[in-house]
Amino acid sequence: MSRRQLATVLILCFVNLLKYMDRFTIAGILPEIQCFFGISDAQGGLLSTAFVVSYMLFSPLVGYLGDRFSRRIIMGCGIIFWGLSNLAGSFTETYSLFLTSRILVGIGESMFSTVSPTIISDVCVGDTRSKFLILYYFAIPVGSGLGFIVGAAMASAFGSWQWGLRVTPFLGLIAVLLIFFIVQEPPRGEAEGSTLSPTTYWDDLKYLAKNKSYVLSTAGCTLTTYVSGALAWWGPKFITLGQASGQGLDVSYTRVSLVVGFEAALAGVVGVASGSLVGQKLRKRFPTADAQVCAWSMVICAPLLYWGCYIATGPPVPLYIVLFFGQWFLNVSWFEIIFELFPNYVVIPTRRSTAEAFSILISHALGDAGSPYIVGLSSSSNNCSGSSFIDPETVDIDFRALQYSLFITTIIAALSAYFFFLNAWY
Repeated sequence: MSRRQLATVLILCFVNLLKYMDRFTIAGILPEIQCFFGISDAQGGLLSTAFVVSYMLFSPLVGYLGDRFSRRIIMGCGIIFWGLSNLAGSFTETYSLFLTSRILVGIGESMFSTVSPTIISDVCVGDTRSKFLILYYFAIPVGSGLGFIVGAAMASAFGSWQWGLRVTPFLGLIAVLLIFFIVQEPPRGEAEGSTLSPTTYWDDLKYLAKNKSYVLSTAGCTLTTYVSGALAWWGPKFITLGQASGQGLDVSYTRVSLVVGFEAALAGVVGVASGSLVGQKLRKRFPTADAQVCAWSMVICAPLLYWGCYIATGPPVPLYIVLFFGQWFLNVSWFEIIFELFPNYVVIPTRRSTAEAFSILISHALGDAGSPYIVGLSSSSNNCSGSSFIDPETVDIDFRALQYSLFITTIIAALSAYFFFLNAWY
């Protein structure tokens, strides 16, 4: 691998980290946003849903273009678009305009996410590809954790939640310059020693529908995404309400977001790394080791998440320990995305962008596109007071409403294990 190829991969990893940091900045300042616009939990959850819906709907189109046109230009334009949309959103005064900005950010991010992994595949091969894809997907938990931290820290430092949204556009400008002047776009399929011609879109779809490993892994990933999306969006507020209800009202949402962010990042690193290590060791003896590792990790994850929801009003240290291990095993499943679901291991080069696009479409459409809104809507309907922040008179009601809504995620986590076991069967 040349120095420029190495630089290309590292830049894409950096931008992916930035993308997830940007996505979850909102979660770190959600109560402030709800208070500013005077919106309910259902409307707060809709901010995430609107983003993910636009993100997933544009992915198939971007995937089609990514298999046929310059991926470097597509990525650069996407970063510019999402950065400007995010910056504009920080100056809005109405909920409808802010919601619109989140929709536009989703479109911009889809232009990067759909095509960037395929460039890594075309630059690297074999064990090198595996290692860089692991690094690339470290951005999911680490970037999410940094999003909580940056959002809460900036809002606290400047006394305004809007400043939490103004960090990533600046970093995005640096990313655009790196992509246009340093990133190298290799010929499709170069790492496999050949350059292949594109196929028709209909042939691509038929090929993917018949790929059992791709289909079953997508199903397992979709349910895992549902769980992670709901917990990431509502986790800080849920913990804050739980601690305020059981331990006293002097609970800082900013402090909770910082702790949750650090814990999410650490659990993500440990989860992906341990999943990778165990999978690589077992794969030499068991061909289905990757799917088995993810299945068993979700079997362990489900009761831990239930326990964490149940003890949220208790002392904070045991709560954070349980949630750390729950997130640890939840993040092991991202290893499955890298080695099983990820199209570069089960799909030929000319269909990779399309496969990645439909992975994004399906996993988000039935996963985290709806889970934050569904949880918020359920909370609003479970006798929630409608208060945007901690209200001494209604904190117990608000906590129980959100707790009951989050219990469903533990069932979804267990169901995801079923599809990973089924994938191992095939």
